[in-house]
Amino acid sequence: MLLVLCVDLDDDLGRKTGFSTPVIGRDPVEEAAVALATEDPEDSDVNVIFQGLHVYDDLADRDESVEVAVVTGNDEGDVKANREVGDEVDTVLASLSTAEDVTALVVTDGAQDESVIPIIRSRVPIDGVRRVVVRQAQNLESMYYTIKQVLNDPETRGTVLIPLGILLLIYPLALVGTVLDMPGFVLGTTSALLGLYLISRGLGLGDRLDAAVERARRSLYAGRTTLLAYVVAAALFALGGVSGRNELEAVREATPGEVGVPVMLSALVYGSIQWIAAAGVTTSLGQITDEYIAGSLEWRYLNAPFYVLSIAIVLYAVSAFFLGEVGISFLATALTIGTLLGIASTLAFAVVESRYADDDAEDASGTRSADRV
Repeated sequence: MLLVLCVDLDDDLGRKTGFSTPVIGRDPVEEAAVALATEDPEDSDVNVIFQGLHVYDDLADRDESVEVAVVTGNDEGDVKANREVGDEVDTVLASLSTAEDVTALVVTDGAQDESVIPIIRSRVPIDGVRRVVVRQAQNLESMYYTIKQVLNDPETRGTVLIPLGILLLIYPLALVGTVLDMPGFVLGTTSALLGLYLISRGLGLGDRLDAAVERARRSLYAGRTTLLAYVVAAALFALGGVSGRNELEAVREATPGEVGVPVMLSALVYGSIQWIAAAGVTTSLGQITDEYIAGSLEWRYLNAPFYVLSIAIVLYAVSAFFLGEVGISFLATALTIGTLLGIASTLAFAVVESRYADDDAEDASGTRSADRV
């Protein structure tokens, strides 16, 4: 038996006429076609159903075993629509009372409906596909569907349309640059934008930026102090950069001849380390505050500010020594203090954490013993 399957992927028949699908049999299918044509004469699925009836009548006149049916999907997207079509094909096959092998002839109105062919082929062998389109525009719907898919797909839209739009803007921007007597600047800016976009797409920076923005938004609405701490830390880093540059300029003015790389690095560190240390302490305190509010604070997290201070003391002393601001004894003292501060904080919080862990274990053991009693 040959099953003529008319496919209406977006369920125009059901939505516009109220027909329950699948529609099986010549008379019900003709009734559905007339109802859809009456409701919306311009719907291309009308042609699909009438074409299925035409194929059915032609084969029936040759005394071939044939049946016709209309299966539909839904308007909620390709995946759900394909699954709906698959379920309706199963219903149609189950309703056929024949011992013959069943094959299918699929009738569609274009490329969009043909996306369901693999679903149908997984259930019944397909002898052929008949596409029904208006003769004056046989490729119009396929082209429309392709363009529609490109415009609806965010990935394709961002990959194709943005660089194409930048390229199309080059000529009008060049005209504007000519009027403003800055053609080189305008063309250079446009080229830089295109290059930055391609680099960001290649490195996947867009997804990372979106993720960072989403985290910042969640932190803002959740009242997390980490976000405020990061903003303050960024300002302190900027101040540290300015202070380090000023220190470097002062060293260059005070040093005759060329300044060596170690001295330059020492000047930058010496001028900026106090600001950078303040930024590190700020961010660590913000993180500790959020962990405490969330109830997940552990004692060892409190080491972070002390580690930042220890590193800052060491870097300050080393940079000051290279600049000749302090002597060897000061350097040795600072290195010792920085090391002892880090070790002392680590040991202190480790002991406190261990003590609290033991107390919690004893409380839990006592609770279990009381429960058994």
